[in-house]
Amino acid sequence: MTKYLVLRTAATGAASVSNQLIDTYLAELGEDAVIVERNLDTDPVPHINSGSLVGIGRAAPEGDKLTPASQAARDLQDTLIGEVMDADVLVIGLPVYNFGLPSTLKSWFDYVLRAGTTFQYTETGPEGLVKNTKAIVAQARAGKYDDDAGIVFAAPHLKGMLGFMGVTEVTVVTAEGMAFGPEAAASAIADAKAAIAKLA
Repeated sequence: MTKYLVLRTAATGAASVSNQLIDTYLAELGEDAVIVERNLDTDPVPHINSGSLVGIGRAAPEGDKLTPASQAARDLQDTLIGEVMDADVLVIGLPVYNFGLPSTLKSWFDYVLRAGTTFQYTETGPEGLVKNTKAIVAQARAGKYDDDAGIVFAAPHLKGMLGFMGVTEVTVVTAEGMAFGPEAAASAIADAKAAIAKLA
């Protein structure tokens, strides 16, 4: 039995290419797959603010108690981390917005990256504590880019945060050129669907 945590992040719902790639991947999984889905578009993780910051990682000043807002943030963080720790495979939708990842996905990472739980600092540097978990990333972008040119930061940023918590086996499937016309988009989507189906 393999457990999957699916993160949908696109703001375009059913029209989203990253969601289509996720659907293709999930359709290829066996009957023993256990799937937990979290849609960060329809149910976003709140961005960090002064009310939540203490709750999600930093210790409250001595003698202080968590406020209702910071306690709610801590409770949500515990839930999100629990979902990660329980998963064998993370399936992440990655639409590229203005060369980066969606802010909703960054907020999710802000809650999931917790010192002492998903990573720790040691004498030799940081160590990821999420073990034996891999990630499948469904990336979609309007343009076509040289990933080594340093223009598009979405996938490198995502890989960096995953690696920091110990998820180093990351496979990215990309559908790109969505803005190059219907024919080019259809061809790119078909190729990406075929590639991600093989990973299942």
